[in-house]
Amino acid sequence: MTAASRASLRAAIGPGLLMAGAAVGVSHLVQATRGGAEYGLLLIPIVLLACLFKYPFLEFGPRYAAATGHNLLTGYHRLGNWALGLYIAVTLGTLFIIQAVVTLTTAGLLGLVFGLDLSMVVLSAAILAVCIAFLMIEAYRGLDLGMKIIMVALSVSTVLAVALAFQEAPDWHSLSGAAEWSNLWTLAGLAFVLALLGWMPIPLDVAAWHSIWTQERARLTGHHPSVREAVFDFRLGYLGATILALFFLLLGALLMYGSGVGFAPGAAAFSAQLVDLYAQSLGEWSRSLIAIAALTAMFSTTLAVTDAYPRVIVATIRTLRENHHRARDMEPDPESERGLEWWGYRIALVVVTLGALLLIWLAGENFTRFVDIATTLSFLSAPILAWITFRVVTSSQMPVAARPGRALRGLAWAGVVFLSSFSLIWLVWRFVL
Repeated sequence: MTAASRASLRAAIGPGLLMAGAAVGVSHLVQATRGGAEYGLLLIPIVLLACLFKYPFLEFGPRYAAATGHNLLTGYHRLGNWALGLYIAVTLGTLFIIQAVVTLTTAGLLGLVFGLDLSMVVLSAAILAVCIAFLMIEAYRGLDLGMKIIMVALSVSTVLAVALAFQEAPDWHSLSGAAEWSNLWTLAGLAFVLALLGWMPIPLDVAAWHSIWTQERARLTGHHPSVREAVFDFRLGYLGATILALFFLLLGALLMYGSGVGFAPGAAAFSAQLVDLYAQSLGEWSRSLIAIAALTAMFSTTLAVTDAYPRVIVATIRTLRENHHRARDMEPDPESERGLEWWGYRIALVVVTLGALLLIWLAGENFTRFVDIATTLSFLSAPILAWITFRVVTSSQMPVAARPGRALRGLAWAGVVFLSSFSLIWLVWRFVL
């Protein structure tokens, strides 16, 4: 690889790690750790299958952005109003609750790290206020750099914690979770699996976020990535997120499975138990360090989510306006477009955070139930998002050379079947049987 090629690749790297930073939040710190604690190693194949079958649809976001220069919302709209309408419906159905869940997790860690005896509503409001202040000054560059540093720190601490948890040879037969097999096929067990899969390693609507972040990275660096560069950046982040998911599940299994101790439903108590897992492996000296690392990781996730939803809202409005102008053979007004970028983003930012704060106030301490609702909604919508995203990257609007190859298309079809089957099983089990 030439020096110019290396420089070009470095300029492209960023959105994939930002995606990974958004992924290593509730799905890993909460759901994967709970999965290991409650079912041992039984859920590892399911986690791997989820990561495998979600891969194509999440990769299609940066692939489309690099190939066309547009984000996926434009692609959805070019399929038809129905496709963009489906994405908008899914987003509106999940945005406030997802924003609330990641903020609640961060609030619990904030109270733990600083010993703050405040309500979750007050702590959540403080976190969201900091996010708003940070994003109001268009600090994407700082977000991008900070996420890279945080991902390295959290990865090292998690790998070290798991390695030290192996100091005593584990009983692999017991950890296999075979005793939990019958419990897995109850309504409660299936509901947990669906909730785990919903955000493992990240919801499918993040494909659109990733395509928008790819555009933003290109605008900031002046370098438009090739499809190869964009896919490499995505794979780097996705592989890291998948490996960390397995480590968090393993950590929960090694330290909590069979102990008779379950996770508390409240965000503050749950956060304390999470930090205890690390302290048991690394020693008490690590408690403060790990708590700060986990808080930083969750704050970065909250910041990424807080940034993503307003960008999606603005991109949706822009896409609809562009179609309106084309239909009437009108040229867009540059000043109006700049106003949408400036005011639209900031208004959406305030609306999303206020809506999430209202949900947090209504939820009280039913934290884990709140998480399960959010993740289940994400999984039930996954087949819809998978299908329309697949349609976009195999349509005539996608350059032929950039379309997914036969193997990736085959994996995508298998992913649609997998996601649809699990959703259908849960719906039948929940409402028919």
